[in-house]
Amino acid sequence: MVSADEGVAVPPKLPLSYRLCRRFYRFLTNIWFREINIVDDENLPKEGGILYITWHPSGLIDPMLMMSVLPGQLTTVAKHTLFRIPVLGRLLRASSVVPIERPSDSKDLSASRQRNADRLSSLSSLISNGASVLIFPEGVTHADAGVRTVRSGAARILLAAIRDAKENGRPLPKLVPIGLHYSESQRFRERAAVVIERTMDLPDVPERVDDEEELDRLDRAWVKAVTSQIAIELERVNHSKISWKERTMIWKGRSLVYAEKQRQAGEALVKPTYAESVLAARRLRAGWEFMGQEQPKETQALADACQHHFATLDQRGITPYDVDARPERLSLMGHAKYFVQWLWALVWMFGLVTWSAIAGNYVPYKVNGLLSWFLKRRSLDSSVVGTTKVFSAVVFFPVWWMMASLFITWSLLSASSPVNELLLQHWLLLGITKLPALGVFLVFMVWWPVSAKLHLKLYARLVRGSRNLQRWKIWKDASKDWDRLVEEQRRLAHELVNLGAGLVLPGDEDWQDPPSGHDDVAAVRRRAPTPQA
Repeated sequence: MVSADEGVAVPPKLPLSYRLCRRFYRFLTNIWFREINIVDDENLPKEGGILYITWHPSGLIDPMLMMSVLPGQLTTVAKHTLFRIPVLGRLLRASSVVPIERPSDSKDLSASRQRNADRLSSLSSLISNGASVLIFPEGVTHADAGVRTVRSGAARILLAAIRDAKENGRPLPKLVPIGLHYSESQRFRERAAVVIERTMDLPDVPERVDDEEELDRLDRAWVKAVTSQIAIELERVNHSKISWKERTMIWKGRSLVYAEKQRQAGEALVKPTYAESVLAARRLRAGWEFMGQEQPKETQALADACQHHFATLDQRGITPYDVDARPERLSLMGHAKYFVQWLWALVWMFGLVTWSAIAGNYVPYKVNGLLSWFLKRRSLDSSVVGTTKVFSAVVFFPVWWMMASLFITWSLLSASSPVNELLLQHWLLLGITKLPALGVFLVFMVWWPVSAKLHLKLYARLVRGSRNLQRWKIWKDASKDWDRLVEEQRRLAHELVNLGAGLVLPGDEDWQDPPSGHDDVAAVRRRAPTPQA
């Protein structure tokens, strides 16, 4: 849409149903995660339709988070079986979600394929006309450390969209990968980062020819090539590794590098944002793989030493941060500071906020937990448990808030309530009994979730204080052989920092992203030596 007065593009107004769903998803994700980082949103294309691609590690959490942070109206592709769930199906339709059928879920395979073809054509038309679509090319949610086999649907949608846009003189659609990172996707109050990567460069779309068989062959070759590029790009932006052991090694190594750089800069050890941690992990992954190719024996020896050190820490029940954060001198004042921080949070925990949060959220929280426990006992995949947990929370919490608000409203305003009778006996409290029932109900409907969010912030402070006190107790344990652990960890951290110091890595000023379809290791290079004065 273009403003006649200013001659500038004006985004079309989003449907009310979509705006309401987006607010609801933002509310849920801001409660579920304690930290959400949006990185490199300047990479968003200024014109043309967009096909977003990412992996799918956490069920319903993934599309809810993407819809919460990406601009404009986002049309998301999801499996059609989700639409059979009564409440969820309505919510998905209001959220502009399009169902795609799996052959294994359909009794009439030919009819299913035709419906899918029609929906894919509709998605291509949307993108060609400037809309934004999100698709998970793996076609399945999973909790693996790496990307699963990528299907061709995204490439086929994009092929038709680009061809249609070219034929009608519109801006060409863009393919934008998204890095989706969770500190722990299935746990409450963890951290998330959404990294918007640069637009992928794609091979030219085949020109139309009269020979249908030849055109089909050309199209299939293009789709195959782009699908291969998508697979590598998803591995790159999501730091895909073969196993969780390798992925964990990278993240622990990243913490060693961060602590060593803080020491070299003479700065205090402050916990980085999750976005900074994701970038640091990307740097270490790229540098590690490059050195593994250049100096395989030395790199493997360092990997073995790191693995042995981390195993030692695990056996003693401590983390790399415990080693790096340990003060050189354990003074009484240091312990007193941690104790005061913990006590301050504990005192506030007994205020109105916490009791309101318990009254408004404890029952649905426990019901949700029991449901998760039941599903885990049935040995279901963790991503399925996480999806069910989020969906059940969408149902249980609002229902309980409504019941609690109705009960409070009745207690305060109904003549048959003993609470109302007590209020009538004191002139200072008499005004409460004259409040409008709808107003009281709406106030409490808002207060329950707000009090829960405030309580979570207080609880986070209390947990940090408790961990610091526990950490202090661990630091006092001389049997841990702290001097040797500190010396070994700093030696390894120094080697890891030196490993990256001579390389150009992601995040450096002179870093250049690899071509589309290539992993970061392809763009890593050795830094030119600095001339001696």
